[in-house]
Amino acid sequence: MALDTLKRIFVGRPIATSEQEHQRIGKPIALAVFSSDAISSTAYATQEILLVIAFGGSSLALGLSNLVPLSIVVAVLLAIVVASYRQTIFAYPSGGGSYVVSRENLGERAAMVAGASLLVDYILTVAVSICAGVRAITSIEVFNDLPAVPLSLGLIALITVANLRGVKESGRVFAVPTYVYIVILTALVVYGLARSFGIFGLEIEAIKFNDVVDPEHRKEVLENLAMAGGSLGLFQLLRGFASGAVALTGVEAISNGVPAFRRPESKNAATTMTWMAVILGSLFFGVSVLAHHLKPVPLHVGESVFSQMGRAVFGTGVLYYVLQFATAAILVLAANTAYADFPRLSSIIAADGYMPRQLSTRGDRLVFSNGVLALAGASALLVWIFGANESKLIPLYAVGVFTSFTLSQTGMVRHHLKEREPAWKRGVAINVVGAVSTFIVLMIVAITKFATGAWVSILVVLIVIAFFRSVQSHYSKVAAGLRTAIDYRPRRMNHTVIVLVGNLHRGALEALAYAKSLAPNHLVAVTIVSDEHEQHNIEEQWAARGIDIPLEVVHSPYRDLAGPITTFIDETDALWHDDIVTVVLPEFVVAGWFGKLLHNQSALMLKARLLFRPNTVVISVPYHIED
Repeated sequence: MALDTLKRIFVGRPIATSEQEHQRIGKPIALAVFSSDAISSTAYATQEILLVIAFGGSSLALGLSNLVPLSIVVAVLLAIVVASYRQTIFAYPSGGGSYVVSRENLGERAAMVAGASLLVDYILTVAVSICAGVRAITSIEVFNDLPAVPLSLGLIALITVANLRGVKESGRVFAVPTYVYIVILTALVVYGLARSFGIFGLEIEAIKFNDVVDPEHRKEVLENLAMAGGSLGLFQLLRGFASGAVALTGVEAISNGVPAFRRPESKNAATTMTWMAVILGSLFFGVSVLAHHLKPVPLHVGESVFSQMGRAVFGTGVLYYVLQFATAAILVLAANTAYADFPRLSSIIAADGYMPRQLSTRGDRLVFSNGVLALAGASALLVWIFGANESKLIPLYAVGVFTSFTLSQTGMVRHHLKEREPAWKRGVAINVVGAVSTFIVLMIVAITKFATGAWVSILVVLIVIAFFRSVQSHYSKVAAGLRTAIDYRPRRMNHTVIVLVGNLHRGALEALAYAKSLAPNHLVAVTIVSDEHEQHNIEEQWAARGIDIPLEVVHSPYRDLAGPITTFIDETDALWHDDIVTVVLPEFVVAGWFGKLLHNQSALMLKARLLFRPNTVVISVPYHIED
């Protein structure tokens, strides 16, 4: 009762299935729910490019000179991917994105790869977004000493509870931070570039190295930034591009969640994806141009590039704090995108028999609660393992994203060739360009980031695929075991009932009466004793009450219960052919948790032991003792 009350407080009242239509969301809230992952990548994608091209083989100045060209390439890739996924939204309005497209057009194996890649990507989305959000908070001087891991785990718990309340309700909660972030980041880019170009007489100074790096670490950072010869190799440039490509994570989220939109679902989803692409592309490119002018110092640990630019443009006043807290908020909200899509995708995969079926059922609030909890547990584990450092997690990130992109676009090419719907040739051209582009990026990411963590992502995807196969194999075996021919008839059974008794209390007498009412072929009571004194007592009570059920006494000198009982059942079962054994367990039930703690759980232990014995039924006959 107390647990149910607590659940109602945090999760809310149950929602009837008939209200499902009213839980759909409109475009403004959908932008917050499904696009925040992609839009939030503007907070760290530029920094990740700089961390690669400015460290370990280049100077900061040389790295900054290549930032804008790389950003242009990423923006073009974004336009290609969005155009491709708009095709998916209209072709597959039931959702599922890359997984469903691959299943319908490329077969089971491709679907498993796509599904595993997306699920791993969503888990990483939560971990990376939460860690980056915490870093935005700890970049503020007064919060430098906050412990990152506990804070990250606390935020995961908070967003989990919000999503257990339902997609519509969580969307309303998080819509405001999304739009605040878009407005404040637009102000940063526009005002910062205006000052950088001297418009209206405004001036701004480039960020100074000594203002960012504390004296204890200046020598180390300078050594990392230095490079003999001062050139930037092709491999390093490709690694930088691969890091910037994380800006595309979350683009596919809308195609996975089309059924959550209000009608007409496909049209509203496609419109929302276009809004997302325009906002993401404009802000990502604007941030990169601004970084080129302000020359921030990328650091693996410490103040983020975003924080440095915010201080340079806004100073340390109110707008700077709004920027940092809005950044933290949308990064937390980016995790919400995964919470919206991971449970939905898991339910589709589970319905196909590749994941536990519990993931395909909706909870009290019409959300896939088990999927929400599974995502929370997996992402919390990642945060703990990697110490809440998003830079260590990002190399694991993009492989799964671009694997699903490539499979989705390849599947859509086959879809257009099969269906040949109106304008199918244009669709083929768009998806061919998308498939080739994302495959090239996938190869770049896999090769350039293999040693720094991409191999872990590839390994995890393979492990998830192996899990899919094992689940599918199990369900197939169960289905085969339950399958019957049309002429199948159950065998005729001998019914033996065994009643386990200790003392002859009221609960035991009720259980004996119940056993007689079953009218079995054979009925026997059994008691376990450790010495002759116990045997004498139970036999005396049996005779005094005139009970007409045979009593078997089993000696257990070492006071074991489960072993002697199972042995007795085996011996009794062997006496008759085609026997079904029913074991009746009398249980008295006391009120309150304290009373339960004061009594042993022998009945529960026996039920667990007998569950796996063939042709055995276990019945508990409860007798309730009121306070």
